[in-house]
Amino acid sequence: MLGAGRRETDSPLARPSGYSRRTMGGAAWRGDDRVEDNDMTFDYSRDFAAIDFHAHPELYQVGKGEQGVLLVEPYKSEILPLWRFRTPEAARESAGAIHDIYLRYKEAGDFPGMDMARKFLQMGYTRARRYANHRSGRKWSAGRAAVLPLDPDPVKAEAAAIFKERWRQVADDPDYRRMRAAHRQRHEGVPPP
Repeated sequence: MLGAGRRETDSPLARPSGYSRRTMGGAAWRGDDRVEDNDMTFDYSRDFAAIDFHAHPELYQVGKGEQGVLLVEPYKSEILPLWRFRTPEAARESAGAIHDIYLRYKEAGDFPGMDMARKFLQMGYTRARRYANHRSGRKWSAGRAAVLPLDPDPVKAEAAAIFKERWRQVADDPDYRRMRAAHRQRHEGVPPP
């Protein structure tokens, strides 16, 4: 949870550790598809606190990866309480509950909700992987001088695998892909694939 006066861009959740345009070769990767930077821009300057994305889905932005996952309401408040990855049992329950809410959003034709569920599943995977690789959760040494040595945690690795499976189910769902392309074309000005 972010403190008063902080924005998601101040949070380590805003950009995955180690990510930069330089390290990604000027592009991001999504599954097997290369996505150019200008294809997935996310506008953090919006007044997210004043926007109800349920009422105004046309204002929703897909962005890259997990961008905006902690900003977009009311979806954040609906999904965040379900998000847990401490143990494989917690991850299984959490990923299942988030997948169920994804299916409810899908049935309602609510693409922003579907995509937010996908983002939380992806975030479950990436955060559990972080702790699977570094028990402390810290990847970098002080001052980000070097990546710390791996300190594997097989329990968190299992939790990550559970989230990854659900995340890929959603990301590979043909209805999700179709609705994502339609949303981006209609509301973000992205040409059809």
